[in-house]
Amino acid sequence: MDKAKSMMDKKGASGPFHVNNGQSQRGFHGHVVVAANGSCCSNNPFGSTTGPNSSTYEPLHHLHRGEDAECNGSPAKRCRLRRRTESVRRHRPPFPWFGMDIGGTLVKLVYFEPVDITAEEEQEEVENLKSIRRYLTSNVAYGKTGVRDVHLELRNLTMCGRTGNLHFIRFPTQAMPRFIQMGRDKNFSSLHTTLCATGGGAYKFENDFRTMADLELLKLDELDCLIHGLLFVDRVGFNGHPECYYFQNPSDTQSCVKKPCTLDNPFPMLLVNIGSGVSILAVNSENNYKRVTGTSLGGGTFLGLCCLLTGCETFEEALEMASKGDSTNVDKLVKDIYGGDYERFGLQGSAVASSFGHMMSKEKRDSISKEDLARATLVTITNNIGSIARMCAVNEKIERVVFVGNFLRINTVSTKLLAYAMDFWSKGQLRALFLEHEGYFGAVGALMELLKATEDP
Repeated sequence: MDKAKSMMDKKGASGPFHVNNGQSQRGFHGHVVVAANGSCCSNNPFGSTTGPNSSTYEPLHHLHRGEDAECNGSPAKRCRLRRRTESVRRHRPPFPWFGMDIGGTLVKLVYFEPVDITAEEEQEEVENLKSIRRYLTSNVAYGKTGVRDVHLELRNLTMCGRTGNLHFIRFPTQAMPRFIQMGRDKNFSSLHTTLCATGGGAYKFENDFRTMADLELLKLDELDCLIHGLLFVDRVGFNGHPECYYFQNPSDTQSCVKKPCTLDNPFPMLLVNIGSGVSILAVNSENNYKRVTGTSLGGGTFLGLCCLLTGCETFEEALEMASKGDSTNVDKLVKDIYGGDYERFGLQGSAVASSFGHMMSKEKRDSISKEDLARATLVTITNNIGSIARMCAVNEKIERVVFVGNFLRINTVSTKLLAYAMDFWSKGQLRALFLEHEGYFGAVGALMELLKATEDP
């Protein structure tokens, strides 16, 4: 596959779930970076305001004819006009700044909270914008399914000349129809705003945005956003600590410990992105990469099978069950076939010979628990990903293998298993690397596109 390039589409995006609303900027044609996620809440704290709105600067002659007098006549609207003019002059978009990623299972959002607001800015700031900031930063949960990952917050970060905190929020993709419905109810289209989106959902929901909310989506390539976001977060670090880590002594469960490290001189690297499915990239530089291969057996497979086999409902519940189970009650091991190790080829007796192999026996089926099934499902999916990743690393002659994606969130079983697999099968030549912000890099990359758009000449 040739060097991958950004795919930018220049055409340009009731119930218990409501998405946080951005500042209403009437008549100003801007972009909201969606890479796509809004905050989730059980009610709408922003009154009659519209949806997430982060406008890039454009010449002020794009104001609607007939609204100039309205803007000039209202003090609040004069303030908004001054803010936009100032943003144009300083080559940055007016607040709020969002980046969003619409994945197959989760929608991820990053929100930049400025902490260097001057007294003049605070005085001129419209109440709607203050409400957004207060709501997003004072809550850790939004309704039943929205969550702010407080432990991932990046503090005192400088972006586009402003200092602030970067917040990380997620909600299920199945809630997207209600997000779009909110856009229509709040009359997003009156803002003449194009929504910028990354992730497969930018394509899946494009027509829904257009027909239901009269909004266009400006789609950002998800792999471009992934790589740019990853490199940015690794470069700025995690509040004074490295973003990257690995497991020392991964083959020894007693002495296996997590160790921080850096991605100095990161290229080339094999980037394994584990979401609903899996994509594996050979990355030679920030803008030179190719998708080597992938597999449909990813995090979505794990959760889907666990729901079928155990009756669980959430990823967290599935992982909790897996943590208590024993996969060897479900999987057939080498020692179950050979009576011990297969020494000729260095296969330990504890290695899995056949995933779910014991389930052909009725006696075994009757004796296993739901926790055993969840653990075996997790081990099966993880082993498959690790095997494919190792083969790709060997074929591409790359020694640095980096695993990312929301499948790894709160999933130490899989991270340690991947670390063990890379170390064991490569005889210590390959080290599995992991990143603290796992599945948020696409959203960060989308936010960077918003800010980059205002810096480009």
